Amino acid sequence: MNRLWIAVVASSLTLSAVACRHESSVVTPPLPVHTAVVQMLSADSSTKYSANIVPYAQVDLSFKSNGYVESIHQVKNPGGGTRNVDQGDWVQKGTVLALVSQQDYIDKLQQAQAQLARGQAEQEKAKLSFDRVSSLYSTQSATKPDYDSAKAQLESTTASVSGAQAQISEAKVALDYCSLRAPFSGWLVKRNVDLGSLVGPATNGFTLADTNSVKAVFGVPDTFISRVKPGQHLVVTTDALNHPVNGRVSAISPAADPKSRVFSVEVTIPNAKDELKSGMIASLSLGGARLQQPALAVPVSAVIRDPGRANGFAVMTVDDSGDLVSARLQPVELGDTYGNMIVARGGLKEGERVITTGVTLIKSGDKVRVIP
Repeated sequence: MNRLWIAVVASSLTLSAVACRHESSVVTPPLPVHTAVVQMLSADSSTKYSANIVPYAQVDLSFKSNGYVESIHQVKNPGGGTRNVDQGDWVQKGTVLALVSQQDYIDKLQQAQAQLARGQAEQEKAKLSFDRVSSLYSTQSATKPDYDSAKAQLESTTASVSGAQAQISEAKVALDYCSLRAPFSGWLVKRNVDLGSLVGPATNGFTLADTNSVKAVFGVPDTFISRVKPGQHLVVTTDALNHPVNGRVSAISPAADPKSRVFSVEVTIPNAKDELKSGMIASLSLGGARLQQPALAVPVSAVIRDPGRANGFAVMTVDDSGDLVSARLQPVELGDTYGNMIVARGGLKEGERVITTGVTLIKSGDKVRVIP
C-alpha cells in the first residue's frame, strides 16, 4: 500500500514538473511601441506646439433605403465629357450624390394612395349612412342599435383614412431617402459606391468634409493648460504657407488623454480660400518662459514615475541594434515644459530614442518591437 501511494505521489510530482516546464516555455510576445528622439532645445526656445489641421466637420453619408444604385452625380471631366463624382471634388449643399432605384418605393406610394382613395370612399358612404340614421333616430324612427352601428362604421372608416394617410407619408419619406444628398457644401473625401452597387440602411456611400473653416488640434500638458482660454486668439504657422494665419480657441478637453496625459485643444481657423488642407502640420506658441541655455528634452508622453524613487521620474530608452530591442529604465530630473517637450537631465544623450507609447506597460529589460 505504501509503495502504491509513493508511486502515485511521484507520478503527480512528475506531471506537475512537466506542466511547470510547459508553462515556463510560453514566451510573451514583445509589446509594440512608438519611440521619439531625445532633442537638444536651443536657447531662447519658446513654448511651441505641433498641431494637426483637421476639417471643421467631416461626416459619413449613409443610405437609408434598400436597393441598387442607379445613378451617381456627374461632374465635368478635365479631359472632356463627364464622370462620376469622386474624392477631391467640391459639391454644393443639397447635391444628389447618388440615387437608389425608386420603382419599388413608387409602387408602395401608389398602393398607399389607392388605399387612401378606397378608405375615403368608404368613409363618405359611412358618413351618409350615419347622417340618415341619426336623422331617423332623432325622430325615434330608428333604434339605438341602428344608430350605434352607423356611428361605429363611420369611426372605423375614419380611422382607416388616417392610417392610409400615414402610410402615404411614410412612403413619401422612403422615396425621398432614395436620394443621398450633401448636407453641406464641402470636399468629397471618399466614395464607396459605384453604379449598380447594392446598398442598404447604414451603408456608407460617401465621406464629406467641410473645410470652409478648419481646426488646428494639439495637446497641452497640465502645467500649461491654465494658459489656454476659450476664445483666445492664437497665431498658427505652417510650412505650406509663407504667411501666418489667425485662429481662436474653440474647444478645450475637460480631461487629459489617459495615454499621452495631455489635454486636447482645438483652434478654429477661417479657411475661405481653402489654403489649409486636412492633414497639414502646423505650429503655434502660447508664449511664456523661454529657455536660457541649450538643454536636452523628451516628449511629455515619454515620462513615467520612477518605480525606484519616491516622487522621481524616468524614461524608457531603447537601442537600435535590431528588430527586437531591450527597454532600459533611465531616471531623469525634469525641468520646464516647452510645448510638447519637457527638459530632462540625467544620463540621456542627444539622438537617443525613448519610448512614447506603451511605456507604462513594460519593465526595464523587457523586449519590445519598435513600430516605425
